[in-house]
Amino acid sequence: MENFTFKNPTEIIFGKGQIQTIAERLPKGSRILVTYGGGSIKKNGVYDQVKTALDGYTWFEFSGIEPNPEFDTLMRAVQQVRDEKIDYLLSVGGGSVLDGTKFIAAAVPFEGDPWDILAKGAEVKQALPIGCVLTLPATGSESNGNSVVNRRSSHDKLPFFSPLVYPQFAVLDPTTTYTLPRRQVANGVVDAFVHTVEQYLTYPVDAKVQDRFAEGILQTLIEDGPRALEEPENYDVRANIMWSATLALNGLIGAGVPQDWATHMIGHELTALHGLDHAQTLAVVLPAVLHKQREHKRAKLIQYARRVWQLSGTDEEALIDGAIEATRRFFEQMGNPTRLRDYDLDETIIDPLVAQLEAHGFTALGEHGDITPADAKAILRLAA
Repeated sequence: MENFTFKNPTEIIFGKGQIQTIAERLPKGSRILVTYGGGSIKKNGVYDQVKTALDGYTWFEFSGIEPNPEFDTLMRAVQQVRDEKIDYLLSVGGGSVLDGTKFIAAAVPFEGDPWDILAKGAEVKQALPIGCVLTLPATGSESNGNSVVNRRSSHDKLPFFSPLVYPQFAVLDPTTTYTLPRRQVANGVVDAFVHTVEQYLTYPVDAKVQDRFAEGILQTLIEDGPRALEEPENYDVRANIMWSATLALNGLIGAGVPQDWATHMIGHELTALHGLDHAQTLAVVLPAVLHKQREHKRAKLIQYARRVWQLSGTDEEALIDGAIEATRRFFEQMGNPTRLRDYDLDETIIDPLVAQLEAHGFTALGEHGDITPADAKAILRLAA
């Protein structure tokens, strides 16, 4: 196991009816901005619960944060925060709303052009405090310092990380997910699954606890993901998916182990250039990455085949093929096709996409840093 430092400062408040407790965690006298997306929280009752919980506080709202949060939209929120002298942000929605809120928190006190946080990796020295009411389990953003922001005008989708944008608290009430569209449920399950795989399917470092945690998350998503589509108001199913998505990217399973993230970096470019949902890109790219990198990942792929998919036999190539095919079938069972052609995309998109990877400096991807632009091109051909 590799050396690591693990600290997660986010307080998780999990279960039914917990939205009412947020007032206990907000500083008295705060001027609060509630951020949200397209308005579904006003249809499912979450907005009214938040409004009741904020009784007595001075608060404002900013709506319209997109599924891939747009830089220009977020900068309008930054201006509102500055104009209204807001000092606390409350994200209500899914991971994209929270990712956008994290960027707002970092951009408000930033000296200079906030785009530099994303494009140049500029250090975040200050950030506004954030709280979160999560309504879509997927990204794990409720319990980490990660954020990804889109800029449609320049076809950029770029991440940043800062320990200063960890939410101070996150309310996870599984009942808020009952009314999610099937597509969002499927995307959330696939996103959490691939987050786990990015930290698990690399090479062995004898991190037995992390491996077993990761395998448990994967098996839970495989078991309960399809059930969530068919039993939308099964509380236990929703609760297990919600907690799995948080644990997939709160730092626990990634502590002391090598990590990949090539699938995500390639997938981000697919979203930026062609508008696919984030999880759709992951479903397309991951099986191709596993196939292309099968020799580098051999030991863990065999472990994955046996422990997660319960495959047996002594033919290692058959085990690896079986695990990759089982992964593909799972994504498709969730409703996420796994080929570029399923999204009306062909090989003509590959060269421009790889050029974007190069422009963003993603030229040495994977746990070994050995996935070059030529390798990325080969991966995309396999995904076609």
